[in-house]
Amino acid sequence: MKAQEETKPYDTINVTPMLDLAYVLLVIFIIMTTSSVQGLKIDLPKPSNKPSKSEHKETRIIQIQADGSLLLNGAAISPDELESRLASMHAREPDMPVVIKGDPQAHFDMVVGIIDLAGKLNITNVGLVTARIGT
Repeated sequence: MKAQEETKPYDTINVTPMLDLAYVLLVIFIIMTTSSVQGLKIDLPKPSNKPSKSEHKETRIIQIQADGSLLLNGAAISPDELESRLASMHAREPDMPVVIKGDPQAHFDMVVGIIDLAGKLNITNVGLVTARIGT
């Protein structure tokens, strides 16, 4: 009788070890994906009802075209020339405002590159031009 019980096939499969492995792999995946995420440090302005300062400073506008070309205040400029021009402008006027306007078809890495360039040159007064979708 004992030999007959040993040859009987299993009716159930124990899935507990498989679930433990799946949970461990899920935790490892979550940890690895969140550790590789990088970001930008941005100090967002606080809303207020006060009018803006009365002194008017010339704003430098950097436009990123759909094809990746750059414009500084409407004039075409290369990325290397942009860095040198911004550095000389920043040396003359340390708190100059810079606005970045990206074409909707432009690659986002170009915008991030300009923000990184401004950070490298210690330009702290940087803004992004935005528009409502569908207007």
